[in-house]
Amino acid sequence: MKPMGPIPPEFAGQAGMLTIAGTRADDWLARHGSPLFVYDPAIVAARVARFRAAMPAAVDLHYAVKANPFPPMIAAVAPLVHGLDVASAGELAKALAVKPAAAISFAGPGKRDSELAAAIAAGATLNVESEGEARRAIAIGELAGIAPRLAVRVNPDLELRGSGMKMGGRASPFGVDAERVPALVKAIVAGGAVWRGFHIFAGSQALDADALTETQAATLALAARLADESGHAPPLVNLGGGFGVPYFSGDTAVDVERIGAALAERLAARAGVLADSAFAIELGRWLVAEAGVYLTRVVDRKESRGETFLVVDGGLHHQLAASGNFGTVVRRNYPLAVAGRMGAEATEEASVVGCLCTPLDRLGDKVMLPRAQEGDAIAVFLAGAYGLSASPAGFLGHPAPAEVVAGAG
Repeated sequence: MKPMGPIPPEFAGQAGMLTIAGTRADDWLARHGSPLFVYDPAIVAARVARFRAAMPAAVDLHYAVKANPFPPMIAAVAPLVHGLDVASAGELAKALAVKPAAAISFAGPGKRDSELAAAIAAGATLNVESEGEARRAIAIGELAGIAPRLAVRVNPDLELRGSGMKMGGRASPFGVDAERVPALVKAIVAGGAVWRGFHIFAGSQALDADALTETQAATLALAARLADESGHAPPLVNLGGGFGVPYFSGDTAVDVERIGAALAERLAARAGVLADSAFAIELGRWLVAEAGVYLTRVVDRKESRGETFLVVDGGLHHQLAASGNFGTVVRRNYPLAVAGRMGAEATEEASVVGCLCTPLDRLGDKVMLPRAQEGDAIAVFLAGAYGLSASPAGFLGHPAPAEVVAGAG
């Protein structure tokens, strides 16, 4: 049996989201239809407040828009953070609607010339992923008569231990291999671009505070080495992020306060070449995952060979991550509940499955739940990050779910 993961202790304290998913679920569905994503910016604000209390004052906070690019959510998060990090022209346009270009950076491989031109014209920082991309950006800037703002995305010679997705220490389409970075920095400066610094990202979805602090220390050392070898101090060092959230039973929330204390010590002792550098941590999932719930109604209850299936009107086309098909090696259940009966006794084992013609469409595999019938709502928690925009919404042509922000009307 694969039991439902308990709602993480931190998340369980967010009364607003539990109310939305519980006693008010039917109201939300009646107003907006099913399936439905509901996001609560108050939870994000609480996460930001915790970050600021834990981290050194010298460390800025950036929001990785890819985690949740719903425009009302970006608008809610933007005033709370120093910067927005985007990965496409579409995300850039959304970010520019709520934040000045100087506070926006654009990362990601395979940027088209049109995307480079849009970022340069707006005045956003481009985190270049290769020597070729840097050459194209400089050439586009020359034609436009604008000095592009360029930083280098570094493929570090280190990786974040225990991370769910490793982004360093190996051959990668992301960033420039660390040993080639000094020559590229010299070329960027010689080419007349505005030098903006380093973006060093080693992994994501890590819960181990020791691993995160070790990686940050190694990142600072790498940034200092690259600055020395290139002869150009970085105006900004983006330390990446990697803070995970506890999706599954047995997961422990990351100790942000411990990370902040260690980082403060490291920054106080940093190399002289970084003395005038600014620093940032880029977070997405950690800020918004717990601020979202996915509501979907049971349309059929069926028995098959001794197993119970609750067939809902949503599924992996809206929640690929919760189905276990978004990079998960071993499928485990996200926290979910029969909305409105979260305090009721779990009396039966059932699988919550979607409406797609594939056995992969499974939101809950053999979970213990109160008995549910047709018309009941199922709440899938931790749905604020990598939900709809990270899912194959067009598969089989089902209707798109609504997305709403609590408190936005």
